[in-house]
Amino acid sequence: MSAPLLQRRYAVVLNTQAGRGLALREWPRLEQEMQARGVAYQLVEAQSGPEACAALAELPPDVAALAVGGDGTAHGLLPELTRSGRALGLVPLGSGNDLAGMLGLRAGDFAAALDRLERPPQRLDVLEVTLESGAPTLLLNGLGMGFDAQVAALMAVAPARWFGLPLSGFSRYLWAALSGLRGLESGMLSVTLDGQGPQEQPFYSGPACLAAIMNGSRYGGGFLIAPGADPQDGLLNVVLGAQLSRPALLPLMARVLRGSHLSHPQVHHARAQQATLSWRTPIQTHLDGELAGRQQKLSVRVLPGALSVLSGR
Repeated sequence: MSAPLLQRRYAVVLNTQAGRGLALREWPRLEQEMQARGVAYQLVEAQSGPEACAALAELPPDVAALAVGGDGTAHGLLPELTRSGRALGLVPLGSGNDLAGMLGLRAGDFAAALDRLERPPQRLDVLEVTLESGAPTLLLNGLGMGFDAQVAALMAVAPARWFGLPLSGFSRYLWAALSGLRGLESGMLSVTLDGQGPQEQPFYSGPACLAAIMNGSRYGGGFLIAPGADPQDGLLNVVLGAQLSRPALLPLMARVLRGSHLSHPQVHHARAQQATLSWRTPIQTHLDGELAGRQQKLSVRVLPGALSVLSGR
C-alpha cells in the first residue's frame, strides 16, 4: 500500500448520476480505500456544477478537488478550479471517462487513481469557447458540431440494454453513432485559424458533416478523434469531416477507433491557438459532451496551462 496521503486535503465531488449511478454504487468501496490510506477529505454534496463550484469556493485554495465521476463532473468544476488555482484529482466512474483514459486511468482502478494524487501537480491546457450569445464556457476535452453532437444527443436517450447486452461507455457511444447515421446532416462550413501564421488564416470552406475542436485526444469512450492531441502543448486540434455519405462514414468510424483517419481524403485537420467555425445554417453542437443546441458560429481559444491536475501521467 502507498504511503498515507497526509500532505494534502481533498474535497470529494461525488457525481451520483455519473455512469448511470455507477459512481454512487462504488462510493463505499472508494471511501474505504481512501480511509485505509489516511486521505483527509470531506464530501461535497451538490446537484450541479455551479453548486459544486460554490461549495469549493468556500474552502481554502490548498484544498484539492477530487472529481468522482466522468468527464462531465470535471467539466462542471472548471470555473472554480481555474479561478482559484486549486488542483484537480480524478477518480473515473463515468460513462466515457475520456480525459482519464487519455491520462492512462481506468474506471474502477482506485489504487492507481489514488496513487496519482501523491505526485506533484501538472498544468493542463483548457479551451474557452464563445458562442454568438452567452458568456464564454470553459472546456476540458473538446466540442463537436454536426454528427458528433447528434451522437451526444442520442447517448442521452440510449437504452440500458441492446440485444440483451448492457450499454455503457464505449458500447453506448457506438449504439448512438450507428443510430445517428440515419439522420446524418451536412452543412456549409467555413473555418479560420489564428496562431499559425497570419491572423484569421482561412483553413477550410465547403460542405461538412462534422467538426471537432479538441484539447484531448479521444471521445465516446475510446474514439481517437485527435490522436496527436497533447493538452500541454498550448494548441487546440481541429478535425473536420467533409461531406460524407452514410456508407462512407461507417468505415471511417472504424478508422477513428484506431486513430488512422487523418490520412482520409475527406478528413481535414490542423492545430492552432484559436479557431472560428461558421456554418451557413445552425447545426447541433455539444460542449464537453453537454448539448448546446443548434449553433451557427463559435470561436475557441486555448488557455495554456490554466488547470492544475494531480492525475497526470
